[in-house]
Amino acid sequence: MKLEDIKKIGVAGGGTMGSGIAQIFAQNGYDVVVTDIAEKYLDNTRRIILLNQKTLIEEGLLTEQEAEESLKHISYSTDKSVFSDADIIVEAIIEKMDIKQDYWKEVEGIARKDCIFATNTSGLSINKICAKIEHKERFIGMHWWNPPHIIPLIELVKADETTDETVQLLKKLVDRIGKESVVVLKDANGFIGNRIQFAVYREALKIVEEGIATVEDVDKAMKFGPGFRYPVLGPFETADLGGLDTFYYISSYLFNELSDEKKPTKLQQLLMDDGMLGVKSGRGWYDYSNGKGEEAMSRRDKNFFKMLKHIHKDKG
Repeated sequence: MKLEDIKKIGVAGGGTMGSGIAQIFAQNGYDVVVTDIAEKYLDNTRRIILLNQKTLIEEGLLTEQEAEESLKHISYSTDKSVFSDADIIVEAIIEKMDIKQDYWKEVEGIARKDCIFATNTSGLSINKICAKIEHKERFIGMHWWNPPHIIPLIELVKADETTDETVQLLKKLVDRIGKESVVVLKDANGFIGNRIQFAVYREALKIVEEGIATVEDVDKAMKFGPGFRYPVLGPFETADLGGLDTFYYISSYLFNELSDEKKPTKLQQLLMDDGMLGVKSGRGWYDYSNGKGEEAMSRRDKNFFKMLKHIHKDKG
């Protein structure tokens, strides 16, 4: 299959991720069909897409005409048979291995032999997810980052039998829809982004637990120090510009001080036991009660949009 052959894209699962994925493909002219297990979930998909479009219009990243036109490209169904003529199917259902495995086994019996299969897992083994299908060469991880209608990165993750042709096709597709792809060359838990993200989180936990700094100052240090660099420079570029000899000497003493915890920490367990789960429960490291959670998410998205606009300007 070639890029120009891709016309119809199936999206399995209409939650936050599936809604954003469907929206982006439709905005780029692809016909998209979204499936879920009940109409009430598809109604929620429609609602999420409209809300996403509203914010994009308000930020000047989408016109009302473009939004209306893209909605014409999206259809909805509770019947998986609508995937029978899809060119690519992107699965964004619940993050449970057995459910994903059974789902793909069923879909393989419905889809065309040349249809590309992509799973939007954020960290599960790609090899294990495709364990029950026969044609593993067309199976690939396609990890979109939340919120998918804003964040540019998509991680393409190879399973052991994924062909280079499948990878290259998805790379071209990601470029076609205005996103940025990276290729994870072998199946590894957490891929690239989450491995880096959780390494930072693990060290942040150690700093707080050892009384080196407060939660607030760790966040502030990240945002105005390393985090200020990262939209412009990756870790290897940073090391090159700082001097590899300098980074070598710092590594020689600092690596020994860094956290090497192999399981969630006591502080994490305390928050779990107290039901302090973040925005979803109204309290986590910070207080999100009385509408503060909605304010935090709105503030996050507005700042994300600012960065996205800068990316668009750079590309222009």
